[in-house]
Amino acid sequence: MTAGIPDTAHAVDAATALRLLPTRPRLLALGEPTHGEDVLLDLRNELFRQLVEQEGYRTIAIESDCMMGLVVDDYVTSGAGTLDEVMERGFSHEWGAFAGNRELVRWMRAYNDGRPASQQLRFAGFDGPLEITGAASPRQALAALHAYLTAWVGADLLPCTAETLDRLLGADDRWPNPAAMMDPSQSVGQTPEARQLRLLADDLVALLDAQTPHLIAASPSEDWHRARLYGRTATGLLRYHFWMADTSPNRMAWLLGVRDSMMAANLFALAERGPTLVNAHNGHLQRNRSTMRMGNLPVEWWSAGAIVSAHLGDGYAFLATALGTIRHQGVDTPPPDTVEGLLYALPEDRYLVDAHRLATALADMTPAARVSPWFGYAPLDPAHVASTDGIVFVKDARGSQPPPPFGND
Repeated sequence: MTAGIPDTAHAVDAATALRLLPTRPRLLALGEPTHGEDVLLDLRNELFRQLVEQEGYRTIAIESDCMMGLVVDDYVTSGAGTLDEVMERGFSHEWGAFAGNRELVRWMRAYNDGRPASQQLRFAGFDGPLEITGAASPRQALAALHAYLTAWVGADLLPCTAETLDRLLGADDRWPNPAAMMDPSQSVGQTPEARQLRLLADDLVALLDAQTPHLIAASPSEDWHRARLYGRTATGLLRYHFWMADTSPNRMAWLLGVRDSMMAANLFALAERGPTLVNAHNGHLQRNRSTMRMGNLPVEWWSAGAIVSAHLGDGYAFLATALGTIRHQGVDTPPPDTVEGLLYALPEDRYLVDAHRLATALADMTPAARVSPWFGYAPLDPAHVASTDGIVFVKDARGSQPPPPFGND
């Protein structure tokens, strides 16, 4: 054991996490190195409960479709729908099937029941309507933005009619074409209709901004916030589809960068409304430049966390999560010369590690980079330790288990 490492490890709780930081952040980001592990979702749920009950946090945002997330938010704030319906319709990437997410939504609804709106918890997805194999039609976001402006500004000022949008959008099923990911010629993103939609979406968002004083005074606050979300989503989706149709070597870097910039824009909007716990893959929340290889070519872009941190400074904090083992996926005990191996040697099952003190303790050695035998787990990059505010280390992920209830019903 390297001298000083045990002194960097603390209990995993909200109060300790905030004590590691120079100030209470508007966005407290909790990363994860893989998706769907029960132990990580349960830990996130407990941390959020503590942040709510002890620190005044009111919002949680997860790596899921921002438009679908409105279904979850409506349920936890008003009880609209049923829990089963919400888990099916309110999450992208099949996240609704995870027991920890279901338990989170159940608890938030129970917490909000009987409380005034000002004290209620809020749920948000902050990813775009993007799946790995394609991106959604911009119809939902464009139509909702157009309807809001028609109602509160008037049709005379709008740059187009709803019928014009409908004609330019065409059939929705041509937008999320999975073949377009590998073949740009299959994308509709640079057709004359799509180019015209980009201009109209830009004008609709410009009108929304220009009418801000009137809209804040006249329309319900929640409707205005959602209209801004519709505008961000519509313009982001049209930009993403444009680059889906691109044939240059920079195509993939643009697609990855557009996705994370859409995430960042949603996080900025959440930060305006109050302190928020953000949960996503470490790669979307880190401050370092993101990299991956597509074939033989390296691709680089800035993550949402890097973008937000550059703007908010101490208003953004990032806790990375690292795992020792995921034995059901073939990820066994980490080598002792890796960061995970050094933390695995500590006696307890989980820790919140002061990353800055850990970087100091590791200054006289160069930990090896861990290599995962499973593509679904991303080990901690030793070079990123110093740019992280804390590391949540969990020794062992044990696969699917019944979720423990948390909080009060």
